[in-house]
Amino acid sequence: MQSVPNSAADPVRVLLLQDTDADVELIKGELSRADLAAVYERVESESAFATALREFAPDVILSNHSRNGFSVRAVLALVREIRPTTALIVIAESVSGAEAVACVRAGAEDLVLKQNIKRLAAAINSAVSVRRPLEKLTPRQIEVLKLVALGRRTREIASELKLSVKTVESHRGEVMKRLGVRDVVSLVHYAVRVGLVSSTT
Repeated sequence: MQSVPNSAADPVRVLLLQDTDADVELIKGELSRADLAAVYERVESESAFATALREFAPDVILSNHSRNGFSVRAVLALVREIRPTTALIVIAESVSGAEAVACVRAGAEDLVLKQNIKRLAAAINSAVSVRRPLEKLTPRQIEVLKLVALGRRTREIASELKLSVKTVESHRGEVMKRLGVRDVVSLVHYAVRVGLVSSTT
């Protein structure tokens, strides 16, 4: 499972969900100025986005705030289904406080206004860093982490994933060990922090 760069020397894989060439150039110019090593892929449609999640395997997605028929929630739904370890950062011209809070609660890592585009490199570095522990987990362990964070009981998780209760308990224990947390509350906080589940779920 490829989730986040293995070291600071690895280029960040950036998926651009952007409508205009001007926005793409703004983003690339700022990340170049900040000396953030990155490789890019740009998509404009939902179908191309889903394909890129699988094939390009991005570390971070930079998306417009307002898109026709493809909202931040829809973007996040696809991310959680296809590549749940990927961070979403929303780029906006302007946004209300309520809209910003809604984006973050839905699971976006951050919201960066174009007038404050100098924040972008730091936001990307933070997003990649906080998700680095996820590369220690298997896809199955990430599934268990997500279901625990959603409040599922052990038997419910076992039934949903078609595993034994003992296996689920083993996965949960290993997840806690690999993430360096000691209790389920901390596990839930981490899952919300990295956007595996929304804070409003």
